[in-house]
Amino acid sequence: MLEFLTKLLFLYLPFQLALNPAEGFDLASVRIIIPLLFLVWLIDCLKNKKIIVPNNLTFFLLISFLFFTSFSLFFATNYVWGLRKLLFLFSIFPLFFIIHAIFSSNQAKKLSLLKFTALGGVFAALLGIIQFLLQFVIPLNKLYSAWAIIIVPFLGNSFSQAVLTNPSWLVNVGGHTLLRATAFFPDPHMLAFYLNITGLISLGIYFSQKEINHPKNYYLLFSLTIFLTSFLTFSRGGYLGLISGILFFSFFTFKSKLKSIFNTPKKLFLTLSTSLILITIIFIPNPVSNRLFSSFNLSEGSNIGRIKTWQQSLEVISNNPILGVGLGNYSLAIKPSADYREPIYSHNTFLDIAAETGILNALVWLLLFLFSIINFTRGFIKNNDFINLALAAALVALSIHSLFETVIFSVHILPLIILILSLNKVPSETIPAIKKL
Repeated sequence: MLEFLTKLLFLYLPFQLALNPAEGFDLASVRIIIPLLFLVWLIDCLKNKKIIVPNNLTFFLLISFLFFTSFSLFFATNYVWGLRKLLFLFSIFPLFFIIHAIFSSNQAKKLSLLKFTALGGVFAALLGIIQFLLQFVIPLNKLYSAWAIIIVPFLGNSFSQAVLTNPSWLVNVGGHTLLRATAFFPDPHMLAFYLNITGLISLGIYFSQKEINHPKNYYLLFSLTIFLTSFLTFSRGGYLGLISGILFFSFFTFKSKLKSIFNTPKKLFLTLSTSLILITIIFIPNPVSNRLFSSFNLSEGSNIGRIKTWQQSLEVISNNPILGVGLGNYSLAIKPSADYREPIYSHNTFLDIAAETGILNALVWLLLFLFSIINFTRGFIKNNDFINLALAAALVALSIHSLFETVIFSVHILPLIILILSLNKVPSETIPAIKKL
């Protein structure tokens, strides 16, 4: 039952509802569901008189990250703000134990969990496509107002108001204002994070099933649908992340298959067609390519603002290099009169971590990702396991996109990060540590 409920959780993730237990306080339902699932898992462990504890470097680095993050509260100007963010982290983190214990050692269970995750991705992608196309049928201002009402049950009253106060839903492309795909996410950037991860997972499932000639392999179509919606977010960081992830996946996939591709006309045609489509999207002027190449225009307004934001972050880090300004207190370091939901952050996950919790903790987070990417890639090279390659590519895409956005406190993305990290098993870890009670 716990296994099935965990799979349902990842299907539900992009459509999760928010609760409003008190005025001005929103609570994503996933933050209640995960602790409840953890409690069920813990009771089951106690009943069987054994608790499975991960004994790998991933778990050690993750615990170290949580320790340094918690310790930074002692240096926070506003302790309550930091505590709220810490409670968020600890409400999602228990997912690591569940996935590691149930799914990480069983390839069939792991594949099933990732299929549910990919299915959630394609459903969210279809919703994003429908939302984007509606603006060509319904006047933009009416659609915008309607969507502002539709998202309230999914984001919560307070959070949805904060999102609408500082909206990033619209984009100007070639002199035309367009509504970006957001689905039920707070902004297009978080949707792009989610789609890039689930799209690459779906791509890995496709190649994994292709290896065994699975008769019903729809996952290439799923991944293409998800990637299409990612383009409709018009998130430049998302574009760079997605391109990096696909290039990483393609390099290791086709490195050993070049000979068979050129010897098989069907494969050669498919490869050339896909390459031609990508070249067309990237290099022939169109809304997507224009948006992508504007990322490298340092005189463009938003890029100037982002560089200034990074400079502010580096200044905060230089003044508080060891332990940072305290979790949740970066906005106060920039603007002492800031409100809790005021969107003041580094636009860079690594800089945000360093500014709030110290350079050492940012290094721990970086090592956590590097180790996982290397280990997943080794797993692919050794066993030709495309699931491992997909998870590595997803982390690459996430890391590159994280250079432009702060993602760690997203209730949609952090569970995916925990999912990937919990499936990272080192080769020597054949049996998890078992504590007998």
